[in-house]
Amino acid sequence: MALLKEIRQSDIFSHWLDLDYLPRWGVLLLDLLIAFVAFVVSFVIGSNLLEYDTNYLIFPIWAQAIVILLLQTIFFWTFHTYSGILRYSTFVDVIKVSLSVLATGTVLLIANIIIKQATQQIPFLNSVLLIYVFVAITLLFAWRIMIKTIFEYISHHKTNVQKVLIYGTQSAGLSIAKMLQANMDSQYRPCGFITDYPEKYQHNLLGLQVYKRDEKLIQIMKEKEINNIIVSPLKMRTINMKELGVFIENNIRILTTPYFSNYDPQNEDKNDKQHIGAIESIKVEDLLERPTININTENVRNILSNKVVLITGAAGSIGSEIVRQVATHQPSGIILLEIAESPLHDLMMEIKPLFPTIKFIHVIADVRNLTMLEPIFKEYNPDVVFHAAAYKHVPLMEDFPPQAILTNVWGTKNIADLSVKYGVQRFIMVSTDKAVNPTNIMGASKRIAEIYVQSLFLKLAKENQHCTKFITTRFGNVLGSNGSVVPFFKKQIAQGGPITVTHPDIIRYFMTIPEASSLVLEAATLGNGGEIFVFDMGQPVKISDLAKNMIRLAGYVPGKDIEIVYTGLRPGEKLYEELLNQKELTIPTTNEKIMVAKVREYDFDKVSMSIEQLILSAQEGKIFPTVQLMKDIVPEYKSKNSIYEKLDK
Repeated sequence: MALLKEIRQSDIFSHWLDLDYLPRWGVLLLDLLIAFVAFVVSFVIGSNLLEYDTNYLIFPIWAQAIVILLLQTIFFWTFHTYSGILRYSTFVDVIKVSLSVLATGTVLLIANIIIKQATQQIPFLNSVLLIYVFVAITLLFAWRIMIKTIFEYISHHKTNVQKVLIYGTQSAGLSIAKMLQANMDSQYRPCGFITDYPEKYQHNLLGLQVYKRDEKLIQIMKEKEINNIIVSPLKMRTINMKELGVFIENNIRILTTPYFSNYDPQNEDKNDKQHIGAIESIKVEDLLERPTININTENVRNILSNKVVLITGAAGSIGSEIVRQVATHQPSGIILLEIAESPLHDLMMEIKPLFPTIKFIHVIADVRNLTMLEPIFKEYNPDVVFHAAAYKHVPLMEDFPPQAILTNVWGTKNIADLSVKYGVQRFIMVSTDKAVNPTNIMGASKRIAEIYVQSLFLKLAKENQHCTKFITTRFGNVLGSNGSVVPFFKKQIAQGGPITVTHPDIIRYFMTIPEASSLVLEAATLGNGGEIFVFDMGQPVKISDLAKNMIRLAGYVPGKDIEIVYTGLRPGEKLYEELLNQKELTIPTTNEKIMVAKVREYDFDKVSMSIEQLILSAQEGKIFPTVQLMKDIVPEYKSKNSIYEKLDK
């Protein structure tokens, strides 16, 4: 019974019920059947070429067939001709089959020579063996080509197959085309290539037409009903995104694939599941017209290696990415401080297997609770603090100003004061472009937090040049962060629309989560204390254009398949975000994409008293008095589209 179970579970029967392809033993049996047919045909032809005495042959024809099939089985097994999937047959498979047949013919010819010298008889006619080699190779090759052609025909005539052009004629583009041609289950069928090189125009590659990228290409694609383009990840790194914008505007879907180097047509698990199945639309962040920020990783490593790093808001969009990037620089430990239980648990489950040598300390704590925070500093003595904990949603904070103050101002004050008390070397605060000329509660609260940490540093630096270095970074909007516009639009698209935009002219600066986090790390190395770093974020993005591009990237037509509805500006929202106060100047740093904002300096003692009053007002839940105190501390704070506008009069 044990033997039967072992046989049943072996490779011989492992694919018995798998209708996707023949099992190996099935391929071997069919090859042997073809070999038998080839021998019969060869015997008929070869025996008629020469007149021979039957006594001249040692074996009758049936015995010859048995010997040839036994020997052919040995060489089929030796060269593994049965191991390939027939519909993915390649030149390598042809070589294997040819070598196995040639080996069989050669061995039998040598046997003929040896046996004839001993007995004056031969087991096979030499003419039959020579013809057998030719016929067997031809039939075995033809059998594989037939299977491959049938599957290709079926796959190319499936009703759900979408036509695509491959952008690029280099090795990456060719590999994508080969994968699509070989994969019969793919929903995409390559119909040609797009090239930027005139010398390749009107040539054929892999039997497919090469088209020039010009004004006629869109019309050609419409005539041929080609609505998709696949761009390799290597091409994505060099292409001008404006070139893709032309296709997107014409409702042509832009797709890309994961990185890969070599494609093995016989390895379904590696190729089909990882690459073909992973073809997807490019992300909206790929269309940002902004060079990627490059940071000095050596400098970052110098300040983080073998250090204890505390990250507040560790499970948030920015905080979690800071955790991932910090972990790559070999700190001795990372303290993950977070008030949200489930996101922190999910983050721990993700990062622990990725960085098994790093000590992660997870802490459920509220930055507003000084009593809860102090034991953390006392026990772990962090060297570097990244402060990302904050309330960030503009409309919600308009409704709850005291909560914005308690978290964004008081929480920052608590972490900053403890950093000074316990000798933290560097304190890096995450701020926002909404802190510049704020028009809402959230932006004003972050500006007050900026003022506190900067003025605190200026006071400390006068007494001790080796004090904690307080550094601030200002971001624009972060694509894909929790509650940001991109996942919100994605959800609306998935529901069939409409997409809601507050105003047709509203614009914002955008950056990706990894870029934002990289900026924080770079600022930690550049700052000597008291700086507010801003990022050259390129050109602002019109939100209505962002919505249209996301609709097109999802394969729909804006205004036809999915509508865009304008709902009006929300309380505290302004049309244009600013990265710098009008009165501020900037000075360059060693990184050309990062600048230092030269801002007004505040006296810490005066600011500290005002902030204490502000926190007390927030703790008492006094809404309008709290907002009035905010406006007193930040005179440039002017409310817009808000109930607090009357305080400005």
